[in-house]
Amino acid sequence: MMTDFPPVRGTLTPNRPLDSLTWLRVGGPADWLFQPADEDDLADFLRDLDPLIPVFPIGVGSNLIVRDGGIRGVVIRLGRGFNTIAVEDDRVTAGAAALDAHVARRAADAGRDLTFLRTIPGSIGGAVRMNAGCYGSYVADHLVEAHAVTRNGDRIVLTPQDLRFAYRHADLPEGCVLTGATFRAAEGQPDALHARMAEQLARRDETQPTKERSAGSTFRNPAGFSSTGRADDVHDLKAWSLIDRAGLRGHSWGGAQMSEKHPNFLLNTGGATAAELETLGELVRRRVMEDSGHDLQWEVIRVGEFLPDATAS
Repeated sequence: MMTDFPPVRGTLTPNRPLDSLTWLRVGGPADWLFQPADEDDLADFLRDLDPLIPVFPIGVGSNLIVRDGGIRGVVIRLGRGFNTIAVEDDRVTAGAAALDAHVARRAADAGRDLTFLRTIPGSIGGAVRMNAGCYGSYVADHLVEAHAVTRNGDRIVLTPQDLRFAYRHADLPEGCVLTGATFRAAEGQPDALHARMAEQLARRDETQPTKERSAGSTFRNPAGFSSTGRADDVHDLKAWSLIDRAGLRGHSWGGAQMSEKHPNFLLNTGGATAAELETLGELVRRRVMEDSGHDLQWEVIRVGEFLPDATAS
């Protein structure tokens, strides 16, 4: 294993298991895990790192399956140096490692409305990368600019036009690491904003398996948008509805299961491997295609290498 790395002020750990860093608690080791002290540390490391060594940034692992063979190269995980939150007038600026829920609450305290972030699992970096959204609002509707470090160590500012947002998608240069973002937030009364978020949480807990080990929604909605939360919301082209129609609510494979409560949530019921989770997901995709003709696309990001005897079908 290569050990000729640039000096760092953060932490660089060899052969680091990644299962404990993902919500699904699966995955093999990264060759190296780098936790930079701050943006300077990150930029210097990427600038001086051998360009042939791949890098893969992860957030809090809320939307991620790391395969059982692990990840070759350097996994970058941002921590305390990247979780600040500041509110000034109608602008809310947050580090990429700041949790979406914390940003929503801090904004509400200041009378600014980013309530749509409250029920989205994960951190701001992942929210920007996935154009996260719910209840009819998306990152694309609020983002002013995002800050990032490129694979060669340059600091860049990305506009919404640069990111070319689409449903559950933003364009980012390969190896680029998001470090923070600024959002425009409308004014609101703090009490009313907190009350709205409490209602959203209650609605989520009624319909989603929030106490189970999952990675949130497994597949994107073929409808091309998230649930609006309104009474007139339609469900024909929602992933959960298509999975349910195909008879796969509660279906299991090894330690993996599609939730009984919300069939678009893939669960680790205890001891599942990444291969079992991915195999069940692919089985669901096949059955839904056979049943309704819809080609479900993964929303959960799957990375890394399969073990030789544990390939997903």
